[in-house]
Amino acid sequence: MNISRSINFFCIVVGGLIAFYANAEQKQNTYLLIVGIVLLMLGVYRTSRNIPSKSEKPEEPFVKTEMKDEI
Repeated sequence: MNISRSINFFCIVVGGLIAFYANAEQKQNTYLLIVGIVLLMLGVYRTSRNIPSKSEKPEEPFVKTEMKDEI
C-alpha cells in the first residue's frame, strides 16, 4: 500500500471517529464535529480522485432495435 492511499485511509478513519465522538457527547462540540467531517470528506475526495472514469467509447443501447424487412 503506497503512502497516498494510507493517508486517505487514515483521514477517513480518523475523521469518522472524531465526527462520531463529537456527535455522541451529551453537549456536542461543534468545532470538533466540523474538523471530523472535513477530514472525512478530504479522505473521500482524495480517494475518489484516483478512481478512473468509465471508458470514453460510446455505449451501445441495452435494447437493440430490429430492422424490419420491407416487402
